Amino acid sequence: MKALTIRQPWAGAIAHQTKRVENRTWKLPARYEGARLLIHAGAQLDRDAKVYGPNLGVYGAVVAVATLTGCHYSDDGQCCGPWGMENVYHWTLADVTALEVPVPCKGRLGLWTPDDDVLVAVRKQVDLERTSA
Repeated sequence: MKALTIRQPWAGAIAHQTKRVENRTWKLPARYEGARLLIHAGAQLDRDAKVYGPNLGVYGAVVAVATLTGCHYSDDGQCCGPWGMENVYHWTLADVTALEVPVPCKGRLGLWTPDDDVLVAVRKQVDLERTSA
């Protein structure tokens, strides 16, 4: 199982709102399409963001689990509604489950493998094997 660190408020928007695309400058490796992914709220705020809502103040913790359903490049950002940016890859997400209790841990750049204790704490709250239908 992999995790992806995302700055707030975007991690919270994935966990608690309707954000179902993550904008990245790099393409999702094909082997992760269809895989479950931990959404980790990074330690820093994206100061240019204008999104607010519940649990957006959580930093340095896993806040949700999602399924990576695909990846495509977008020149104009229009394909993924208000969340898509232009000239980046859109990683599409489904079956998002917010954790009732965020699991503290340090994040890393790129896709990273969480420690076993983090996975155990997440598994107590959500089924990591479930996939989207």
